[in-house]
Amino acid sequence: MVIKQIKLSSQAKERLSRLKGRTGIKNWNVLCRWALCYSLGEDTIPTDIPINSDSNVEMSWFTFAGEYSELYEALIRAWCASKSLPLDDETLAKYFKLHLERGIAHLSGTNFIKDLDDLLRLAIEA
Repeated sequence: MVIKQIKLSSQAKERLSRLKGRTGIKNWNVLCRWALCYSLGEDTIPTDIPINSDSNVEMSWFTFAGEYSELYEALIRAWCASKSLPLDDETLAKYFKLHLERGIAHLSGTNFIKDLDDLLRLAIEA
């Protein structure tokens, strides 16, 4: 597993709350999966900034990843390998968090996503 516990920033929580309202997706973990995959699809490395894990939104790796935990871990490992980054636990956890935060910011920051159909179109177009 990449990380045992995931705790989001207050800013990410607020952004996810807006996405929940727009899309009707009720579970944090589902939206977080979308955000992670969206960010991993970007060709750039997320900005290495400190993340304040100061919200009350917290979930285990298994809640986040569900039955696809091996797949999500493989995606993060493959991304790190493609950028010639180390594959140690610390690096994997760091870039997981950075991708998650960036993905949440991008999905909530686009005026494109007004409902679930917009989110699905984003996935189809990518």
